[in-house]
Amino acid sequence: MNPRWGWLLAVLLACPTVAAEHGVKVVSPDRFHLQAGDLSLGMSQDWRQPLPNVTRVLIIVHGRLRNAQTYLQSGEDAAAHAKVGGTTLVIAPQFLNDADIKRNHLGNQVLRWNGNDWMAGEESTGPGHISSFGALDQIIKHLGNRSLFPALKEIVVAGHSGGGQVVQRFALMGHDHPALHSEGISLRYVVANPSSYAYFNPQRPVEFAVADCPSFNDWKYGMQKLPAYAEGRGPQQLEQAYVSRDITYLLGQQDTDPNHPALDKGCEAETQGAYRLIRGHNYFDALKLRHPQLSHKLVEVPGVGHDGEKMFTSAQGQKVLFPQ
Repeated sequence: MNPRWGWLLAVLLACPTVAAEHGVKVVSPDRFHLQAGDLSLGMSQDWRQPLPNVTRVLIIVHGRLRNAQTYLQSGEDAAAHAKVGGTTLVIAPQFLNDADIKRNHLGNQVLRWNGNDWMAGEESTGPGHISSFGALDQIIKHLGNRSLFPALKEIVVAGHSGGGQVVQRFALMGHDHPALHSEGISLRYVVANPSSYAYFNPQRPVEFAVADCPSFNDWKYGMQKLPAYAEGRGPQQLEQAYVSRDITYLLGQQDTDPNHPALDKGCEAETQGAYRLIRGHNYFDALKLRHPQLSHKLVEVPGVGHDGEKMFTSAQGQKVLFPQ
């Protein structure tokens, strides 16, 4: 890579507000109509018509840059590597903000969020109000339509980096889908290399003075000041739902840079560890202490750092996303 381009990429990763302020260059072409407005998304197949060959759906969530089409391609690449492209529908929702709407001259009906509020499950600012988690829940609910997906057996919600943060919090706060269970459709979550996790109690693996970081236990890092989508559910109820779900933490063995430009270095995240790999292990270990019978899995990807494409197309990533 040209050193100048490498420097520019580092700056962009270190300053996600650049993308937030100026808007994305690529808006996904498809729309999912919801009561609150139309959600932008990309798809590997047209789900408006029956897809009798689709047995698995991969919902892949972008990070702060909101580059959904890039993640759509990563999901398609991973499915192709695993030789399940023909039976896998890949969906990449795109959570746009006001700058994206303005830059791309989108209509008033397209959903948008304030800045990066969608990452924490906050509600859209227009045209109507829906949590980003609510939008994901509506996608999942739609996939239970047997007239469109008669052979569907599994839905996988996955995200890397910022998308991994979204998936971890969504797995914690998303709704149950008993209709899927009754139809024999399983739901799994894959959390890959996020910068931080939502803890269920005030204990953290790194010692710190609360006075120096009073917001350490606020949502999205903890259970204080929960968003509206919690709908009255408290920490205990959310924790019980979370530990019962099928969740895999996919961690790059080389994601160990404490100075990575896209790493959350806020005090709230620093209480969880110095870098992503150790933060993932710390969170998993904390859950195991609280729930010795925890069925969640942690899988490391050797030789890979903070790279979503390599994580998902690795042998370990393919096995997690597309078990045979």
